[in-house]
Amino acid sequence: MIVCVCNNISDREIRQAVDLGISSVAELHKELGVGTMCGKCVSYAREVLNEHIESKTTITEVRRVPQAA
Repeated sequence: MIVCVCNNISDREIRQAVDLGISSVAELHKELGVGTMCGKCVSYAREVLNEHIESKTTITEVRRVPQAA
């Protein structure tokens, strides 16, 4: 789904950026150009960013749980 119409940036690209280490809207702005034109995409871009960061954190936490013997 396109998040930033002005720069044709998808939610998938935002998730990939998070996987590569992006962790803030300011970094999305700098690296992908999110919100550099009209700015209407910033709130949804932030939502996609935060949801993907949370999902990665949850997966990491689950993997760290020791298995019972």
